[in-house]
Amino acid sequence: MAKKEFRPIYEIAKEIRKDWGAKMYFGAKPYISAMMPLSSVDDNYGLDDARSIINYFLANASSWRGETARRIKAELKSMVK
Repeated sequence: MAKKEFRPIYEIAKEIRKDWGAKMYFGAKPYISAMMPLSSVDDNYGLDDARSIINYFLANASSWRGETARRIKAELKSMVK
């Protein structure tokens, strides 16, 4: 079975910033910043791997709601499976 292709993580991070905007929870901000230079779940940001960064973001994104939030959270969860 072929590996599923995902959007680059930095594109997802840009969409999150656009949708969540200025009301973004402070605990999620550093993880969005860390996601900006990442392309795939195989990348690293400093000593952290992309999967960890995404999981930490998801743990801090419970206050982000709406259709876009649900869609992107599902996309990120499928990336880190």
